[in-house]
Amino acid sequence: MKKAYRVKKEADFQKVFHGGRSMANRQFVIYAIEKEGQAHFRVGLSVGKKIGNAVKRNDIKRKIRHVLIELDQEDKVREDIDFVVIARKPTGSMTFHEMKKSLLHVMNKAKLLK
Repeated sequence: MKKAYRVKKEADFQKVFHGGRSMANRQFVIYAIEKEGQAHFRVGLSVGKKIGNAVKRNDIKRKIRHVLIELDQEDKVREDIDFVVIARKPTGSMTFHEMKKSLLHVMNKAKLLK
């Protein structure tokens, strides 16, 4: 995923948390805020230490990024939005396809898909 597609700064994370809306299912929480005039979406990822060690957390983030790259290639994600994906504990034992299905479900509920 390109650096331009990432929410990296703490101030940007806080804007999404405090100014945006949230939607959740058992595996993920998504906070989203609309940003007019943006050329593409931006995403921040958060996987807490309760889920596992660094290797496990990085694996989960890699899978989430892969799902988002696939969605971007299919042009399914709205461009005018910043969002943060927070992984919950059940994601530690999920396969890629289960993770993709769950993430699509919560993104659809949050109205992030076209």
